[in-house]
Amino acid sequence: MDTTPEHDAPAPVARLAETYDEVEDALLSRWPETRLDPTLDRIEAFMELLGDPQRTYPVIQVTGTNGKTSTARMIETLIATIGLRVGRFTIPHLETMTERISLDGDPISEEAFVTAFNDVAPYIGLVDAEQDHPLSFFETVVAMAYAAFADAPVDAAVVEVGMGGTWDATNVMDAKVAVLTPVAVDHAKYLGETPGRIALEKVGIIKPGTIVVSAAQSAEVDQVIRERVTEVGATLAREGLEFGVTSRVPAVGGQMLGLQGLRGSYEDVFLPLYGAHQGQNAALALAAVEAFLGSEDPLDADLVREAFAEVTSPGRLEIIRRSPTIVLDAAHNPHGAAAVVAALEDSFRFSPLIGVVGVMADKDYEGLLAELEPVLSHIICTQNSTSRSMSASALAEVAVGIFGQDRVSEAPSLADALDQAAALAEAGGAFGDAIGSGGVLVTGSVVTVGEARAMLRSRRNPDGSRSAEQGQG
Repeated sequence: MDTTPEHDAPAPVARLAETYDEVEDALLSRWPETRLDPTLDRIEAFMELLGDPQRTYPVIQVTGTNGKTSTARMIETLIATIGLRVGRFTIPHLETMTERISLDGDPISEEAFVTAFNDVAPYIGLVDAEQDHPLSFFETVVAMAYAAFADAPVDAAVVEVGMGGTWDATNVMDAKVAVLTPVAVDHAKYLGETPGRIALEKVGIIKPGTIVVSAAQSAEVDQVIRERVTEVGATLAREGLEFGVTSRVPAVGGQMLGLQGLRGSYEDVFLPLYGAHQGQNAALALAAVEAFLGSEDPLDADLVREAFAEVTSPGRLEIIRRSPTIVLDAAHNPHGAAAVVAALEDSFRFSPLIGVVGVMADKDYEGLLAELEPVLSHIICTQNSTSRSMSASALAEVAVGIFGQDRVSEAPSLADALDQAAALAEAGGAFGDAIGSGGVLVTGSVVTVGEARAMLRSRRNPDGSRSAEQGQG
């Protein structure tokens, strides 16, 4: 694992902030999330100075490769519907940093975000001075979230791991329930080249006494999980054995599910999200909540149905606009792209489907493009605003080898790419399809999807309604 830190300039002094913009600037001046140093020393020292707020409430911690945010949001909604106060920490954000810290199902306000920063700011310099490297952006936001949850206070916290598990800054508490979504290859530079090697990092969140709720995994990943459970004395429940999806039918606006939980069976559960993978995430979330509550009795079936019917997951097969229909999905690796393709074939009938794709240069973009190729009539290669983004021209060069020259365009401006894709989707006859039957898929990166979402939500549809009215959340 290559995580050797580079030489650091002196850390900026953390001062109290008056505005959200000041907090944003202060956080962005620190180590980025993509820069790792495999130690918990800094965050542990930070949390100790804050009084270890993360130990004042029980935690459900979620790791895996794909599906973490959607699963965390489902867990949060179910716990809240039962009547408990819940905090949720998820990453990365789509449009604003405040999305990372939620209370009672909603991101905290900008004012509350400023307060959370100011609560921890006086201690940042103390940690910076004592450690080899200053606190990172991610470590600081984790501390803000944990402190905010303690101040609320919450009855439960749902915490999404940033990367891996063992050395992730969120891993400074002993989770009551550890949730593992499907493990595949991603962040290979940092976590390893095989699912089994990556799983060794993920299972670091499993502690003595933890109840582990795992999605169906490959044989090598399952073995790693079972060995860790045995080593530390945890308890394991696995999809397909102790819980799972018993039935699934695509429906208007989502899907209808039958779910087998750890404590009971739940039928006619409507989930307003698309794709079999989201059905599996629902089963995982249900089992996690049952394990968290600890009762031997089933949950109230009506409450389960009510909770799942309210679930949203922005940027995950989210319909953000119609005429033409534009779908956003933050898939950024081949495993995620394969789930998107299956969901598109399952729940949508676009002809043609135009792709707007912008990726990070350190991802497996060839594998992602190969998964998307069968369902895209044409791909417009673009880029997002970050320095990690692969250029549109470089991505187009790779895409030509997969799609062929005639099916590839490039547009460095994301706004231009969206306009071009909408025009192509509306002119379906150019692809031998009926006019008006086309759609647009925006994918490749959370950042790309977030920036597209902000652009499209600010525009108006031809009928005068705002694009946001067409989306979920």
